[in-house]
Order: sequence, then structure tokens, then C-alpha cells
Amino acid sequence: MASALRHHAHVGVSVSVTIIVPCFNEAENVPRIARDLGAVAAQMATEESVELLFVDDGSRDETASLLEAAKWPVPMRVLRHPTNRGLGAAVRTGVVHGSTDALIVTDADGTYDFATIPRLRALLSGRIGIVTASPYHPDGAVEGVPGYRLALSRGASTVYRLLVDRSVHTYTAMYRAYRSDVIRSTPFDSDGFLAMTEIMVNALRAGHRVAEFPATLRQRAFGQSKARVLQITRSHVRFIARIIATPSGQPVSRRLPVSAEI
Repeated sequence: MASALRHHAHVGVSVSVTIIVPCFNEAENVPRIARDLGAVAAQMATEESVELLFVDDGSRDETASLLEAAKWPVPMRVLRHPTNRGLGAAVRTGVVHGSTDALIVTDADGTYDFATIPRLRALLSGRIGIVTASPYHPDGAVEGVPGYRLALSRGASTVYRLLVDRSVHTYTAMYRAYRSDVIRSTPFDSDGFLAMTEIMVNALRAGHRVAEFPATLRQRAFGQSKARVLQITRSHVRFIARIIATPSGQPVSRRLPVSAEI
């Protein structure tokens, strides 16, 4: 069940939020992250307590040390994986170690504008369990993304719409806000990019309400994409087969994000 909401909800000062940022070899992005995400966090901190949680997924550059050396206007932590384990593993670590009732997961590479985080956050409520960025919503947009990547992401979302819930337009975005009770009770097995789709599919199958935040997906601002298209395509094909084989209303995945090794 999904809805596309665009209006701010009242946010009380007693509510708190953790912004989780998975990172892998993002050293050249750190100055932009510190400037832009720091400004957004400072803005949000005038209304609620905010924590930044960076998960360094085995970076081979100075990502973690540069993040720790940067100046931040709100409390921040850096958690490090000793080796690169994948996006899903980084999200799992962030979810397990996030200490607030609201969790926001965002890309480090500028594919979605940090300035939209307060609006995404405002849609999360006791009624809505997940708010997902949705470039494929009729009011969303895509700018500068390579055609082959767009075909994979949009094509996969189209298939999942047909199989799971037609009212949700985007199943593959990482940029989302979660109620912590919802994400921690939603299983996802993958340590890779497929995890984001697993979360959405299993949450919808469990009856959680999802709101779409029409957003603009852009080509990353710096560095190179970490996505391996063939590997991701195969993982989607296997997952689609599992959905078809699993009775409606039952979870397609089994692994709950209740613990994560660091």
C-alpha cells in the first residue's frame, strides 16, 4: 500500500532521527558531504535531535579518517567494516546501530540532493512505515544517469510493480526514511544492492504502509559507481523467481537486521 505525499508533517522536538550514510571509497566526496549534509543536519537539529552515522564499507582510501576529521554540527559516528561487504551489509550495520525511532538511509555520492532530507523525513509517521525516494513516480525525474543503469533500475521496478504493488513506482532506491520498528522487523538476505528491493517487497508483503517521495535521481557527483550491472541483474532475476514461488503475504527473505558484525 503506497501513497505519494508532499506536505510537511509537524515534527516534535522530542522525536529524534539517525541519518545513515553507507560509504565506499568516497574520499573525494567527503568535503561535499561535510558541507551539504552538515548544513541539512544543522537545519533539522533546530526541530529534533539528529545523529549522523557513517558506515565505511571497507574503503581502500581515506574515507573514514577524513569523515572523522571533518567538522560536524551534530553528533556523528563512523563504523568501519574491515573489508568491503556490500551495500546491504552497510545498511544492515547502520540499522542495527542506529539509536533512534526514525532512520534515514541516504547515498553518499550525490545521486539524491541532501537538501531534500527534511521533506522526506517529514512524511514519516506512525501511519507510514517507509518513505522512499521515487524518481519513477510521475512527479519524479532522472537526470544524466547512463541508459543501461536506468534501464536496469526502471525495468526492475516495473516488474516488481506487476508482482507486488502497482501503487509503488520505485523499488530500487536506497534513499529512504524508515520507522525503526518497521525496518528491524523486515527481513533482507542480500549484502548487495538487491537488499533495497528486498526491504521494499517484504515490507509491502507484511502490510506496512509506504509513502513515495517524488525525487530527482542524478548521476553521481564525484567518483565512479560501485554497481556491477550484470551481477545486480542476475540477483534481480533470482529474487523475482523467489517472489513468484512464495505464497502471497509471506516474506520472500528470512534474515532480520538484528545483529551486524563490525
